[in-house]
Amino acid sequence: MNTFLGLLIIAIGSMGQSSSYVPIKKVKTWAWESFWLVQGLFAWLLFPYLGSLLAVPDGHSLFEILGAGDGAAYKALFYGALWGVGGLTFGLSMRYLGVALGQSIALGTCSAFGTIIPALMVGTDLFTGEGLALLVGVSVAIAGIAVIGFAGSLRSQNMTEEQKKAAVKDFALGKGLLVAVLAGVMSACFSLGIEAATPIKEFAITLGTDALYAGLPAILLITMGGFFTNAVYCVFQNIKNKTLGDYFGVSGAVFVNNVLFSALAGVLWYSQFFGLELGKSFIDSPIMLAFSWSILMSLNVTFSNVWGIVLKEWKGAGTKTIVVLVTGMAILILSLILPTLMR
Repeated sequence: MNTFLGLLIIAIGSMGQSSSYVPIKKVKTWAWESFWLVQGLFAWLLFPYLGSLLAVPDGHSLFEILGAGDGAAYKALFYGALWGVGGLTFGLSMRYLGVALGQSIALGTCSAFGTIIPALMVGTDLFTGEGLALLVGVSVAIAGIAVIGFAGSLRSQNMTEEQKKAAVKDFALGKGLLVAVLAGVMSACFSLGIEAATPIKEFAITLGTDALYAGLPAILLITMGGFFTNAVYCVFQNIKNKTLGDYFGVSGAVFVNNVLFSALAGVLWYSQFFGLELGKSFIDSPIMLAFSWSILMSLNVTFSNVWGIVLKEWKGAGTKTIVVLVTGMAILILSLILPTLMR
């Protein structure tokens, strides 16, 4: 029962993340880099900071918790900076492939690397016992995402250029696939950052922090590293494209509209990791804990494709393509169940 509750909390957070790109359509006149930087202020700094305060018990400070461990904070920040490259290219994958296909390819790669590498780092044998269950679950998840990727290629073949542009303004399959794979590999560093920050989480618990919130300071460190990477790139693009005026040269009403929708995108994005850390505290199965990263990524892919259908990104793709898409989503759902059955 506890594991089910934990998975439900992770699923709610995943639904929030998968919805975080919808507010983009409500942002007016700003260039992509301007929106990305402003939503990053909320997604990677403000909301993670507010969340981390829940982990601070009376009589202690957040800085005390963040300073625990032998350089754990620096490792988390470093992995966060690498993850920031993934987050940056992840946003570009949405731009070139759309919400559904872009998230599917990027998150599929992220799921594999972010689950398998931490397991190998702690010496897990992937060919026996719980390690084998983990490997099977990840393999099935990747298979499901590959099927969804195939559906994306079918969509590209069946749609006219006009239909592609109507669904995704800057649609570019080749460029988008390369960016999405890079995004997935680098985004997996978030999982490595969580692993590296384990001493910080453990120290928080010794101070009296509820296990429900103990992992949130680590999330703040990782997202801070990611914000730095993204901010450097976005400001560079602002200067290069002469879009610095986006922040000051619009009317008050447009500015307020854009900030509000950026904040909404930010809190929705952060909800995935807030939900992941809260949900993990209810999971009592070691294999499900190890598989939790892949669970989050698989749910993100599933919900993002639901949004892709709602936003009509698959309109005109054909019945066969939709059948393949739904099959891939069903395989992803199966991947969430298999590790439990193999325990």
